[in-house]
Amino acid sequence: MTTSMATVAGLGGATLGSAASRLTSGFVRAPVSARNPLRQRVAMGNGGRVTCFERNWLRTDYSVIGFGLIGWLAPSSIPAINGKSLTGLFFDSIGAELAHFPTPPALTSQFWLWLVTWHLGLFLVLTFGQIGFKGRTEDYF
Repeated sequence: MTTSMATVAGLGGATLGSAASRLTSGFVRAPVSARNPLRQRVAMGNGGRVTCFERNWLRTDYSVIGFGLIGWLAPSSIPAINGKSLTGLFFDSIGAELAHFPTPPALTSQFWLWLVTWHLGLFLVLTFGQIGFKGRTEDYF
């Protein structure tokens, strides 16, 4: 049995069976080998350490922390919950739980509600304060 290599005719009569024939066009770039950006000399120029982010990526500012704490203490100190403030309720529950110190607070204690609520509000104020302060200083808005 003899085998023969068949040539396939493509559009316009071009033959497609040969690997030596390559398409060239202004729209198709030449093949490029994939490069690992972590192995380039530019990335390794920092003493062998690869840095993907800025060194000070968080760009902390102590004024944001100070204003955020004041910005949360002020509204959380307003007596809005049965004539008591959230901060007052949280600090009172800390005192009540410290009264029986070696034993931890019970899972049904109001301490956990005030702890989570107070800190959730604080972290939200600090996060939005950081976004707003840095967005304003870096001309995002």
